[in-house]
Amino acid sequence: MERCSWVKLDEPIYVKYHDEEWGVPVYDDRKLFEMLCLEGAQAGLSWLTILKRREGYLAAFDQFDAEKIVQYDEDKLEVLRNDERIIRNRLKIKSVVTNAESFLAIQKQYGSFSNYIWSFVDGKPQINSWESSAQVPITTEISDRMSKQLKKDGFKFVGSTICYSYMQAVGMVNDHTTNCLCFKR
Repeated sequence: MERCSWVKLDEPIYVKYHDEEWGVPVYDDRKLFEMLCLEGAQAGLSWLTILKRREGYLAAFDQFDAEKIVQYDEDKLEVLRNDERIIRNRLKIKSVVTNAESFLAIQKQYGSFSNYIWSFVDGKPQINSWESSAQVPITTEISDRMSKQLKKDGFKFVGSTICYSYMQAVGMVNDHTTNCLCFKR
């Protein structure tokens, strides 16, 4: 059986991510927050780079517990800037704290982050039928709208391309190609 052409078959972590996570709908707030932060960390880098550091991110950022992250002070941020397990970009690290603040505000306003983020696709995954990865867009009208709203709500590193990648990662859209073993999942 085939997989989407972007999967690096010689990288087991990539194959596992594709087969078990990418395109699978996620409704858990903590997981949704984790993926938003990881997608932001990816900006300008490959997803494989982030996947290989994912465990480091989970450890460094308290399993993406937003309640803990909003308590980070300058000393903690300095520790993170020196943590080799993560991408040590000052702005990306600070964005996790900023995003945690916005995430908690959204939870309070909407009852859950899941309710908020899934509202961009009316609560259900969009199933696409691409024959090749070359047909898959990098942004859509929905990712544009999501990006604008997230920015308005105080989030950082949430451009339209990041938002569309996020939508794919958390199953808001299913962009597995029609020949992929995960397409009909």
